Amino acid sequence: MSDGTPAVPASGSPEPAPSRNMFGGAGSGDTSGFGGLVRPVPALGSTPRPFDEPNEAVYGALEKAFPTLGDAIERVVVDRGELTLHVRPEKLLDVARTLRDEPALRFEFLSSVSGVDYLGVDPTGRRLHSVAHLMSMTHRRRIRLEVAVTVEDPHVPSLAPIYPTADWLERETYDFFGIIYDGHPGLTRIMMPDDWEGHPQRKDYPLGGVPVEYKGAQVPPPDERRSYA
Repeated sequence: MSDGTPAVPASGSPEPAPSRNMFGGAGSGDTSGFGGLVRPVPALGSTPRPFDEPNEAVYGALEKAFPTLGDAIERVVVDRGELTLHVRPEKLLDVARTLRDEPALRFEFLSSVSGVDYLGVDPTGRRLHSVAHLMSMTHRRRIRLEVAVTVEDPHVPSLAPIYPTADWLERETYDFFGIIYDGHPGLTRIMMPDDWEGHPQRKDYPLGGVPVEYKGAQVPPPDERRSYA
């Protein structure tokens, strides 16, 4: 019967207690508990039809109004009742204009544009995603348009000519993710200084351990600031 005293082998030295990680596991040499975890790469596919009734009505109306929709849409995903259309960049403006103008759709308001960096996750290598959130105040519906591009060619058509609210939102996404919105009326940084290097919300952007980059920064008087005209 053991009294809890470490066993003493023939050499006379007690055996060391096995190290355990934060989840109680032992024997791996990893004390964080996260070593060896590998995120599986998801299989990219569309949600099978028919969708739920509201989203099926939206997609069906878009199919009728946009005969070449199959060439414009890469994937259609319905998750937790929310519809996301993954659109080819060259077709984005045509799809958005149809969603805005078609009476059965009438997505007349763009509420948000955001960026996502799927570093090491998107199997196509197009890790930068631009996501536009549209709302129909007429029909009380919401939809998302998502476009994927590479870091080497991060160009997406600007939605500002169709939805003026995209202006500052696309500037913020450009600032933080480096997605370039072609046709934007004034695509400049909006959060970081003009001479900032890199895009802070990319997942390969360094975290910590860098000098304070705002040191010595000066804000010019209003009559000397950059003009947006």
